[in-house]
Amino acid sequence: MKKINLHHTHLPLKILFFIAKLCHIKFSLLIIHKSLGLLMYIKCWGARGSISVSGSNYLKYGGDTTCLELRTRNNEIIIVDAGTGIRRLGNYLIKNKDSRYNMLFTHAHWDHIMGFPFFKPIFFPETKLNIIRCPAPEKYIENIIKKVMSPPYFPVKYKDIQGSISYTKGCPGSFMIDSVKITPIKLNHPDSGCGYKFEEDGKIFVFLTDNELGYVHNGGLSIEDYAIFSKNADLLIHDSEYNDEDYKKKKTWGHSTVNQAAELAKMAGVKALGLFHHDQDKHDDDIDRLVETAEIYLKDYGIKVFGVSADMEFYL
Repeated sequence: MKKINLHHTHLPLKILFFIAKLCHIKFSLLIIHKSLGLLMYIKCWGARGSISVSGSNYLKYGGDTTCLELRTRNNEIIIVDAGTGIRRLGNYLIKNKDSRYNMLFTHAHWDHIMGFPFFKPIFFPETKLNIIRCPAPEKYIENIIKKVMSPPYFPVKYKDIQGSISYTKGCPGSFMIDSVKITPIKLNHPDSGCGYKFEEDGKIFVFLTDNELGYVHNGGLSIEDYAIFSKNADLLIHDSEYNDEDYKKKKTWGHSTVNQAAELAKMAGVKALGLFHHDQDKHDDDIDRLVETAEIYLKDYGIKVFGVSADMEFYL
């Protein structure tokens, strides 16, 4: 499990990590988060795009599709997307006896919702799941989930869920979940969608997957708009599925090149850029080359660059 420290000013934590490394002690960032309540904690449970993959060529970055877990200062849980990575997250939450969650969706394409029926906590009566009605108001998200959990697509029906699921009244311009302020923004993607900015105690995390910076889709925005939205973020995780050669054949598909993502990071003045939504046909070595491309692009700007992998943890 890779841990990324983007918290540059908290000296006691730096000392703690140094001692742990010296003594070969392994621990989870979540343990520190629960104990001290000092960090915006983020964990990636899936970073792959389009469809899950497996095999020896995908070990470094993982094969599960999009799912993120965030923890607020008071350990309130926020889940972003229900790709196949949510299955493992669900097992972890059950093991740790966490039963209250909030959930956001970026959009309704298969790779971001297909894991929902396998999120085991929904089959426990004590579970309380609050779903935010983004990216669309009314009953859009609810209807999508009901379709996913209906024959002949899935044998267990939505009405058989034993946990309690509630939905917000709409998709607000911004809203609070515990101590975290969340602001949605429209994505450049077929069928639309939402990216999100998470702010807590002066720290900023921006998540823009499935966002094409080289083409404006219906309802989408310009790269300048996304730069303003992401300004001075401590961490920007952005769709970086293609290299420039890939993009020649796949423009309008709803995904960005690594250089486009790097340009956005530069324009926004972010501290760190995580490359995300890895192409299902790109092996670990291919993604490593994308990281190198972004590092070269940003070498004069002091921006940390890495490929986001399954099980990667961050604290800001």
